[in-house]
Amino acid sequence: MLTRMAIEEIKDKDYTVQYDPESSTVDFIGLLSLGGTKEYAPIADLLNKIAASKPDQMTLNLRKLEFLNSSGISMLSKFVLGLRKKKGIQLVVLGSNEIPWQGKSLKNLQKFLPSLKLEIE
Repeated sequence: MLTRMAIEEIKDKDYTVQYDPESSTVDFIGLLSLGGTKEYAPIADLLNKIAASKPDQMTLNLRKLEFLNSSGISMLSKFVLGLRKKKGIQLVVLGSNEIPWQGKSLKNLQKFLPSLKLEIE
């Protein structure tokens, strides 16, 4: 019998962060402008929990994330930096050229983790 893990979701009126364990994909949707490390902790915890399960590949899909403030970018950067210590996880980040903040900010993540695969369409 195959047991299917449930999709995990962190939701608020402005955003949704959804994790699909079958594809090891985290979808970020909406506007994320939380007030610092403490408010981003549930999202950071979710990302770290996924990484701790050591998937071969983990995808962060940001194509529907219209806004991410500096605290959110900092949280993502810390997560990516932490992945340097976890060998064997291929991180893929999906971005969109149509969302202005993504081009520059997402390219910076590659400086923290050179093996990161960045796909911006």
